[in-house]
Amino acid sequence: MAVCARLCGVGPSRGCRRRQHRRGPAEAAAADSEPDTDPEEERIEAGAALAGSGPGPSVPRCSLLELPPELLVEIFASLPGTDLPSLAQVCTKFRRILHTDTIWRRRCREVWLRPEQKGQRFRLGSDGGGDLEKGSREYGVCENLRKLEITGVSCRDVYAKRINPRVKSGRFMKILPDYEHMEYRDVYTCLLHRYRHILGLWQPDIGPYGGLLNVVVDGLFIIGWMYLPPHDPHVDDPMRFKPLFRIHLMERKSATVECMYGHKGPHHGHIQIVKKDEFSTKCNQTDHHRMSGGRQEEFRTWLREEWGRTLEDIFHEHMQELILMKFIYTSQYDNCLTYRRIYLPPSHPDDLIKPGLFKGTYGSHGLEIVMLSFHGRRARGTKITGDPNIPAGQQTVEVDLRHRIQLPEAENLHNFNELSRVVLEVREQVRQEQQRQQEGAQEDSQDPAPPAGEPPAKEAAAGPAEGPAEGHQEPEGGSGAAAQQPTESGQPFVLPVGVSSRNEDYPRACRMCFYGTGLIAGHGFTSPERTPGVFILFDDDRFGFIWLELKSFSLYSRVKATFQNADAPSPQAFDEMLKNIQSLTS
Repeated sequence: MAVCARLCGVGPSRGCRRRQHRRGPAEAAAADSEPDTDPEEERIEAGAALAGSGPGPSVPRCSLLELPPELLVEIFASLPGTDLPSLAQVCTKFRRILHTDTIWRRRCREVWLRPEQKGQRFRLGSDGGGDLEKGSREYGVCENLRKLEITGVSCRDVYAKRINPRVKSGRFMKILPDYEHMEYRDVYTCLLHRYRHILGLWQPDIGPYGGLLNVVVDGLFIIGWMYLPPHDPHVDDPMRFKPLFRIHLMERKSATVECMYGHKGPHHGHIQIVKKDEFSTKCNQTDHHRMSGGRQEEFRTWLREEWGRTLEDIFHEHMQELILMKFIYTSQYDNCLTYRRIYLPPSHPDDLIKPGLFKGTYGSHGLEIVMLSFHGRRARGTKITGDPNIPAGQQTVEVDLRHRIQLPEAENLHNFNELSRVVLEVREQVRQEQQRQQEGAQEDSQDPAPPAGEPPAKEAAAGPAEGPAEGHQEPEGGSGAAAQQPTESGQPFVLPVGVSSRNEDYPRACRMCFYGTGLIAGHGFTSPERTPGVFILFDDDRFGFIWLELKSFSLYSRVKATFQNADAPSPQAFDEMLKNIQSLTS
């Protein structure tokens, strides 16, 4: 500390220069005549004296205070934003320099990492943003505060005016911040740094329905975008999105939270960080959510936005009941919501395909969002959005990558009984393997260890292994996903007669198929059970699943939207996250 103070020219070792001006000549001379007993400083001074006595010219000593302000601005702009308040307390000069807007503008563009990601690598693209690795993200504030009254707030904030024709442009613009008198220092300290913990990917607690929320820095706003699947049954269409809340600086040094739900424009809201990886939002003006036509008009408007159709266009009576039930249930959460952090699954070079989020068809429930992840020799599909039968957080499908299934010949592709026979034979083999493993585990726990050099009794007595079931192919060269190399050519595929599908525009060729199980249950997640099925890999972005017991086919298509700050810090953190969201709905 004394060395740093000596370098800066402040502190007890030499006395603050500002104080020396205030002292009299006698006091200043007495202060300079005090001996310096710091051994570290004596060692540095001795080294400097030896260097100065050499043949070369002596190097003059310089403190930070003697550097030009332009150089200090560059130095301070490279420091973490959390260190700048402490630096401002060193002296008046530092405090004055730290009011330079250039320093805080760079802080607003800095790459921000969660605490558990400190030390991980990242690189910036040529444009100063993008191309970040291992879950890092940048605040992304690149607008000019002095020009925002011309360019607008952000590229996506026009969404609020586009979907709400009742919101007049003048009324909307009146609530925008006064950017001309705002400073980047206020944007960083009062907005970005304060609410940095809510950036990322979240799942709202809306009973069995769940959801997908991405909180990002959008312009000079922090906006929570709710992502919705495309309208049923167009699974290949892009995701839809709408804002739920936004945070910005309404006045200097005062962040304002606004609820974006409803049809009357932004209104006052509140955000509370409950605990780590969990926060809640509350609307303080729920009257903005109501429409003049009452609940009937609200339902029709919600139905057009959610399903892209009217109730008269839906002829299936059971689907009408499910839609009405969802509207009534979700309307109860329009004033207060709790969100829990979720991560995108980590990827591995040996994965069958790249893991991630997919949109899938679920019969009368419409399209839902599923997260595909790989766990060694198994793949799991976890629901991010759910329904009253299988709620969000549950594992809708599980794939055994050790047991590949060979589809029937082309002339038997339409025969459901033939496909069912092949799958049931594989299921019986899986059951026998699990039974043998359980018996082997019990014998290992009961039998004493054999003498050295002598094989275990169960291996000596074991006969030839049972061959694979008919229609079942064992992978060559390994049993994990690494041994499954998808072939680009593929094989013909067509749904058997009697298997229903919401989307008839499915691929007519697949790469490979695996044995899997699907989770089914009654209303209210009653009597859940796993039933056999077939996992069909079409390409890198699409797969399907045939539910044998339901005689139903689900088609899944990859979500290609980019989610910021959503990668898991470690595989263990991702597994823990899956357990947490599953336990909430079990």
